[in-house]
Amino acid sequence: MHVFITGGTGLIGSAVVAELLSNNHTVLALARSDASALAVETAGATALRGGLADLDSLRAGVAQTDGVIHLAFANDFSSPEALARAVTEETAALTTLGEALLGSDRPLVTVSGTPYVPGRPSTEADPPSTDGPVGGRGRTVTAILELASRGVRSTAVRLPRTVHNEGKGGFAGLLTDIARRTGVSGYPGDGAQRWPAVHALDAAVLFRLALERAPAGSSWHAVADEGDAVRDIAGVIGRRLGLAVENTPQETFGPLGPIFATDQPSSSTQTRDALGWQPTHPSLLADLENIRP
Repeated sequence: MHVFITGGTGLIGSAVVAELLSNNHTVLALARSDASALAVETAGATALRGGLADLDSLRAGVAQTDGVIHLAFANDFSSPEALARAVTEETAALTTLGEALLGSDRPLVTVSGTPYVPGRPSTEADPPSTDGPVGGRGRTVTAILELASRGVRSTAVRLPRTVHNEGKGGFAGLLTDIARRTGVSGYPGDGAQRWPAVHALDAAVLFRLALERAPAGSSWHAVADEGDAVRDIAGVIGRRLGLAVENTPQETFGPLGPIFATDQPSSSTQTRDALGWQPTHPSLLADLENIRP
């Protein structure tokens, strides 16, 4: 299959590109800079110049390929306003991709997040989260999945709070960045809240499986670790960086503070059973041992 991918040079996207190429797919990757284009070409894919806000480039990518994987996101968590702009940009991009695929029966695999369900791990049957700082992403993904009734094989791979590789990435990566900046490896509340996690290379396999065989309108959980306590995550970060590990006010974590403080474990039982997905790479706590002081 010839696949169009957005976000193909990020932590997750680069793993997905490699997974696709190693399984006899070809890749056309959106590249917003010369550096990104070079990275795409070096990996063995073809670059299509343009950014996520360049809707004509997105349409051109769809027109040249057999299916789409969308991963790009601005990832600007510096303020509520910046985060809102990132969500708005992604919504316009996904809407454009979906419209370009109407009636084609081609796959559109988009990224989502595992939902929060009070009192238990979330499952694939739970609806996406539509409240909070990134609730707009959940509403957009819901609209994309509804395109299943209009000739799009749309599906969502829900990622956990941390997608990691070599100690980098996700919410744990943000905790590490904040620890380096503040001199304290902090966590909100009592730290007992749990975050699910997955290695980027395992997540990449699930994106490929969803592209190849997931039915229209389906959602899948890329969850390897059902939930690690945030204080345990902060503990590894603090030990690796030689910093004190302490409770820190929720405001320290910016617009994501309320999410950081929430217990949000997640299950992937249905995904493993239905798609035969089986994570094989290191757990989050083991991978965080790769953090360099």
